[in-house]
Amino acid sequence: MPDITLAIKVDVDTERGTRVGVPALLRVFAEFGIRASYFFSLGPDNTGRALRRVFRPGFLAKVGRTDVVGTYGLRTLLNGVLWPGPHIGKRHATILRAVKDAGHEVGIHCYDHTRWQDGLHAMRRDDVRREFSRARAEFERIYGEPARAAAAAGWQANADSLAVYDEAGLVYASDARGSGPFFPAVDGTRFRTLQIPTTLPTLDELLGRRDFPEERLITHYFSLLRRAGPNVLTIHAEIEGMAKSQWFREFLARAASMHIRFATLGDIAADLLRAPQAIGACELTMGEIDGRSGRLATQGHGLA
Repeated sequence: MPDITLAIKVDVDTERGTRVGVPALLRVFAEFGIRASYFFSLGPDNTGRALRRVFRPGFLAKVGRTDVVGTYGLRTLLNGVLWPGPHIGKRHATILRAVKDAGHEVGIHCYDHTRWQDGLHAMRRDDVRREFSRARAEFERIYGEPARAAAAAGWQANADSLAVYDEAGLVYASDARGSGPFFPAVDGTRFRTLQIPTTLPTLDELLGRRDFPEERLITHYFSLLRRAGPNVLTIHAEIEGMAKSQWFREFLARAASMHIRFATLGDIAADLLRAPQAIGACELTMGEIDGRSGRLATQGHGLA
């Protein structure tokens, strides 16, 4: 499959994922000579506050399938509840800088993951701007330059967040689930920041399901890869970098044997934006994704 392009997008949600999962992924990417796109949670890890999701349809089923306690660790699941959430950017700036120094792309996932994922749609635009500005400031403090890309926590996006991205002058974002790059629109308003959606299911959406036996998942993933357009796989530092690190290494070994071309999302954006007039506009809507609880930003119908 030498003409297939695959981008690995790494979402880093927690302090533990930053501390343990990110260095582990750096080692395996170095082994295979792969550059990835990392998106960091930069403020307090308040993962424990996400326990309110227990009332969301499908959440308990996912917890049972994916061993949330084993994946994230009990201490992480109590961050922000029994003790203050550790500030990821302040504790682990050295790790974050090491990712860029190793040649990977870096961008913003969020400031407070739980606040963005669970609270975005209740925020006013000024609140969204303030929350994203905190992440931008922390990113610039760590890297000494402005962020050029973002990938929203929990795939949560709306007209307010897209407008804030445009104000920030981002090159691209990866907030949505979909089939290919597009310029987003919400309720008739079109936005300038290119969206490069996740096109493949995430591992935690498939794990533990009778119809997707784990021993066949690698083969299943490669059956989904398309020659037309970039394939984007979102992984998590807490899953592929920790609990399922051996599975991920086997996945990359298979990809290497098939001569799949790896690219960062930034590489893909740069190629596309040479001819922005050729990129279509699509409605960005909130929809359900098989295997994941709640509603996510999804690529809707194309616009003329």
